Amino acid sequence: MCHDCVAGGRSGASRRSFARFLAAGVGLTVLAACTPEARSGVAPSSSSPAVTSASPSAVAVPSVESTTAAAEPPPPAPVPPSAALPRQFSLTDPASPWLVVNKHRPLAPADYVPADLVQPNVTLAVSGEAALLNSTTAVAAEAMFAAAALDGVSMTLASGYRSYGTQVATYDGYVAARGQADADSASARPGYSEHQTGWSFDIGDGGGACGFEPCSADQPAAVWAKANGHRFGFVVRYPWMQHPITGYYYEPWHLRYIGVEAATDMATRGISTVEEYFGVEAAPGYA
Repeated sequence: MCHDCVAGGRSGASRRSFARFLAAGVGLTVLAACTPEARSGVAPSSSSPAVTSASPSAVAVPSVESTTAAAEPPPPAPVPPSAALPRQFSLTDPASPWLVVNKHRPLAPADYVPADLVQPNVTLAVSGEAALLNSTTAVAAEAMFAAAALDGVSMTLASGYRSYGTQVATYDGYVAARGQADADSASARPGYSEHQTGWSFDIGDGGGACGFEPCSADQPAAVWAKANGHRFGFVVRYPWMQHPITGYYYEPWHLRYIGVEAATDMATRGISTVEEYFGVEAAPGYA
């Protein structure tokens, strides 16, 4: 303590008086005067930290809104409806029933060939490779065709497996007849077709009406398949007015196997496209 700063030194106020002086709040001023700079009249060094007092308005205080926004975590990624099912399958493996093939998601490899192609025991309207399906789809198709027959509905297998080479010829034929823009709305480019996976096929009505035309939607086979296909693991892959998502106009004849659990869940939830159900982006055109 700097006693010589008190007026009069030892002849001045007593130590007890000085203590009361400090307690009264004046001592801080006296102690400040005890520094060598204060005695000599030299200003404090600029290297010393300066203590300043500021009015409340000069202090930056973060607002409640900015503090809250900074503290909020980013929103979680959307969870696809399919995540509710106990069993999960790959969306990219061609051998998976949950494979999603569209104009943004080509097959890998592009010339994929299913290892278990078989001819199902159903009424056929085609022969050769077009009469084939992978073994899982074939068993489900047999059960579905039999159930439809019990309900008095006759359906045929009108187009099944289609190899990469066949798809090249099919697509090129559309391009030659309609131009590429129109072809892309009606036929998949080679390496982008579900028919190549063995998981899809086209049905025809047993009465032979309409074929691959919009009016086929009103024929007994298509009406029955739309209402009952999920019981056997099938969905109408390109439903009405969903081309901004699927990339294709309504094809009531094109069925796709995704499994009974998934197909039934889609039907129960009222979800019409596999893109929405499996949580992948829409594919209205080629990427």
